[in-house]
Formats: sequence, structure tokens, C-alpha cells
Amino acid sequence: MWLQVSFLYLSCLILSSQSRAQAQAQAQASLRHSSDPAGRCHYTFTVASPDESSCPGSSEKAELDGVLSRLTLLEALVSRLITGLDGGTGTDHDQGLQEAHSQVTRERNHLQQIQELQKRLAELSQEAEHLRQTPCLQTHTSGSHHHEIRPASDPPYSPGNRMYQEMKAEVTEVPASHLIPEGTHNSTGCGELLSVGDPVLHRKADSITGKYGVWLQDPEPQGTYYTNKTVWRIDAVGKDVRQLFAYEDMDQFSRGFPMKVLVLPEPMESTGATMYRGSLYYQHKHSRTLIRYDVASESLASRLDLPHASFHGQHPYSWGGYTDIDLAVDEQGLWAIYSTNKAKGSIVISKLDPQSLEVKKSWETNIRKKTVANAFMVCGRLYTLASYTTQNTTINYVFDTATGTRRALSVPFKNKYRYNSMLDYNHAQRKLYAWDNFHMVTYDIRLGRAGHSSS
Repeated sequence: MWLQVSFLYLSCLILSSQSRAQAQAQAQASLRHSSDPAGRCHYTFTVASPDESSCPGSSEKAELDGVLSRLTLLEALVSRLITGLDGGTGTDHDQGLQEAHSQVTRERNHLQQIQELQKRLAELSQEAEHLRQTPCLQTHTSGSHHHEIRPASDPPYSPGNRMYQEMKAEVTEVPASHLIPEGTHNSTGCGELLSVGDPVLHRKADSITGKYGVWLQDPEPQGTYYTNKTVWRIDAVGKDVRQLFAYEDMDQFSRGFPMKVLVLPEPMESTGATMYRGSLYYQHKHSRTLIRYDVASESLASRLDLPHASFHGQHPYSWGGYTDIDLAVDEQGLWAIYSTNKAKGSIVISKLDPQSLEVKKSWETNIRKKTVANAFMVCGRLYTLASYTTQNTTINYVFDTATGTRRALSVPFKNKYRYNSMLDYNHAQRKLYAWDNFHMVTYDIRLGRAGHSSS
């Protein structure tokens, strides 16, 4: 009986202490943020007033420690009774002792949790005091390249303020361009090709018709239905190549879900097609005729013969595929890469009018077309690929239309899947698009500083 009375009395004492501790634990610190009229974000950390009357007293902590100590003794006593050291072997008596022991254990754990909360609150208060005593730093811009750092002008801490003290910090955004070391590379203007990254796979064709073909995005789309996110694909294997697949974006392209299939009015030859300003430009089958197909109206917009151009296997790239005429786009517009009997198989570059397809100007490069695997234009310069099957090959020549000169290069390039049949440049994405043995991949490229000369 004396055990039950002691237990009830102690339980009341525990519940009373617990209620007081929970009330104290609710006085928690808070962190909030807001914007001022100038658009700056302020973070405010609020703690209790330093007034002694509102802070937890040491006597209450001592009381909790005493209760915890008495609980520990009681728990040990109940444990001894359960194990039979002090008698009491009846079934009801054992069950009562078990319940008492469980209740004491729960109360003890609860008290320990409250003590942990109080300890955490004390740590937060100390941290707040430390932050209050440390002056904030504000960054101010002076001119375009200089910064001045000085302490913040927040008012000093005043013990007379019984509500709360605020600690503020200002965050200044720095443009990402300021973090790029000057002179490393050029990401916006034109320059000579410095490096080509590793291929990134976007999709693998699932049938034999996808061994080689054309896939690309329009760097300067027209209208609103098709955008620069739209992906275009043509499987170039077959006797009558007419299907142009349109995908909403790169994700849908990777999943193989076209949003539309357009049918070209005339069959296409080779993998030399390109997309520019809302039109697909390609070579008509078995001819030197160039076609501009408007994708918005789904109609033939222009057609014109490319003067003296070889076609249908007369002067293709080294991999074959009737790649006599290769159309390309860069920052300067639309180009044709081909050869003629007069040039005796050397690559000829012609700048084309994107509307009428008429030749504006031509350059003969003295680079044998059959000795290179592919070519593309960047910033008015022609770049050629040494091999379409060698896994680790190079970009081996550059021809600059601004100076009319060519020179050898050795920029590493990877044919990961060992059969590169298409290589095009997208100046909006600053990437190369390639079709490598059923695999559609892209390469990031790095250009030199604007104005860098290739001569």
C-alpha cells in the first residue's frame, strides 16, 4: 500500500513539473523573413527578452533535476520488486508492478525530452547573443568592378527593449558572368573552335532505317507553333525519304513521342539537310536541286539548282551516303558545302540567300572532299572531320571565309559509336549535333575570344 501511495504522490508531482516545463518550452525562438520596399530580403531571428523575470529560473531546473533523480530511484525500486527481491509473487501484484514500472519509465523519458528542449533553447539564445554582438557586413557597389565592405548600421543592443531584438543580414546577388575568369573562353560571340566535348546521347534508333539520318533544332525559329525547343528528325535510309518527324522538345524526342509527322513534297537525298528560320533546307533526290520547305504552312517555298554542283555520289564525303551537297547554318546564315568538276573534288563553300536559295558568294578551299568524313560551319569558318569510324579522331582542317585561307588543326573528336554520318552546328545551343551509328548525340564546343583570327 505504501508503494501505491508514494507512486500516486510522485505522479502528481511529475505532472505538475511537466506542465511548467512544457509552458517554458513553448517560448521558442523564431526565424522569419520579409522584403523591404527596396526589394532586399531581411531575415529576422527573435528570442525572449533578456529581462530576468521572463527567463527560465535556475530553481525550476533544479526542481526538474530533483524529480528526475527521484524517478530514477523509484524506477530502481520497482525493478527490484519485479524481480522478486522484495517479495510479492501474486499474479495481480506482478501485473500492477509491471504497469507502475512502465508508467515511471514513460514519465522519466518525457522529462528527459523536456530537458533536451530546454538545453536546445539555451543554445539558440546563446547563438542569438553571439550574432547580435557580431556586426553584419553590407556590400555596396561602387562603379562596375569595385566593392566596399563596411559594418551594417543596425542600432546597438539595448537591455531596455523587453520585446525582442532583430538581427538583419543583406544578401547581394552577383551575376554569374562575374564568376567566369576573363580570357578563358567566349560563350556569346564568335571565335575559332578550341575544343569539342564528349558526346551526349539523346536517343538510339530502333530500326534499320535509323542507321543514319538527320536530327536538329532550329536556331532561329519563326512563328509560335514550332520553337527552338522543337526537335526535327529524318531517317535517311530508304528509297523514298519524305517523312519529317517533329517532337515537342528534347524530352519527348528521347522518349520517341513525335507530336507530328510532316510529308515532304519531294524526296530527300543524303544527310545534308538543315533547319533554319522555320524552313527545312534539303537536296532533292538524284539532282543538284535545293528545296526550301516551310514547316508552318507545310508547303514548298523555294527550289533552285546549285550551279555546277556534283550530286548522287560524284564527290561525297569519305563515308559515302550520296553526301555530295551538305547544307549548313551558323551565326552568319545559310551555307552549301559541296564540290564541282571544275574544283576537281575540292570542297567549295557557297553563301546562300535563305529565301531564294541563290548563291551570294563562293570559296574554293583546296580540301579534298572525299578525304574528310564530314564538315560544318561555325562563325563563317569551315571545319572538317578526319574520320567517321575512328573512335578518337580530330577536327583536322579549318577554312576561314573572312581571309580565304585554310590551315591544319588537331582538335580531338570522339566517334563513340564508330559510324558518324551527320554533323551539324547549332549556334543558338552552341552545340554540334551528330548521328553516329543509330545514336543521336550532341557535343558542347568551346570557342576562342571574339575576334580571334585563324590566319
